[in-house]
Amino acid sequence: MDILEIIRYIFLGLLQGFTEPIPVSSSGHLVIAREIFGIEAKGLSFEILLNTASLIAILFIYRQDITAIVVNLSRFLFKGARDEEAVEDFRYTIYLIIATIPVGVLGILLKDVIGDNVSMLTVGLMLFITGLALWFIKNKRGVKRDGDLSIKDAIIVGLAQCVALMPGVSRSGAALVGSMAVGMNQKNALRFVFLLYIPVSLGTALISVGDLVNDPEIISLAIPYALAFIASIIATYFGLKWLQGVMERGNLAIFTYYCFALGSFAILYHLFIL
Repeated sequence: MDILEIIRYIFLGLLQGFTEPIPVSSSGHLVIAREIFGIEAKGLSFEILLNTASLIAILFIYRQDITAIVVNLSRFLFKGARDEEAVEDFRYTIYLIIATIPVGVLGILLKDVIGDNVSMLTVGLMLFITGLALWFIKNKRGVKRDGDLSIKDAIIVGLAQCVALMPGVSRSGAALVGSMAVGMNQKNALRFVFLLYIPVSLGTALISVGDLVNDPEIISLAIPYALAFIASIIATYFGLKWLQGVMERGNLAIFTYYCFALGSFAILYHLFIL
């Protein structure tokens, strides 16, 4: 295989990985990269593998939270524990499930409707919508902690996440806007968003198993797939760590400006260059 083609796959892995956790639409960036640089991965399974790579990085970063939730949930369900931690994590798990249901149902229903053939104009418009949504919550300082959440909050976040089924809309951005809109503080909102990413990502992988198995390119592209997979894990890790720092400093507005700038570029490119 040509070395330039391998570099192309690694670049796509880095691009998707870094933009997956931050609220700027990883899918939108891949569309822009395809149009401007003429680089596009062959095979339907490539995006599935990159999403799985991002999932691995997110599982690693939140491994302590996940372990604590699993332990407390097990104590609640199988040992009859009713202490504050066990009850709170049981409720928290229920809220994660509730928030997953809307996007899971719509994802299955619209699986054959949502296509990959997305224009730069669509991506640009969706980036503007993402930027506007982020602008409205950029200064919001919620007070709700995990124990303060309700079923209503979970439903609102779940419905907000459904917006990300539209091509070019950031999943993490939509879920983050929903979480902060219901009054979560920034740290807990970010935690909820990425714990919510886990079942969504697993569900996407499961309903796409057929595409993965039947992909005619998966054998011939094993090496670039593997390198892109590793690149995506590393990039997602650093992307999420950077986002955590941005949230701690209250600099969420930088993503608004970025979405406006990139959205404007995508729209102008579509109108005057394509």
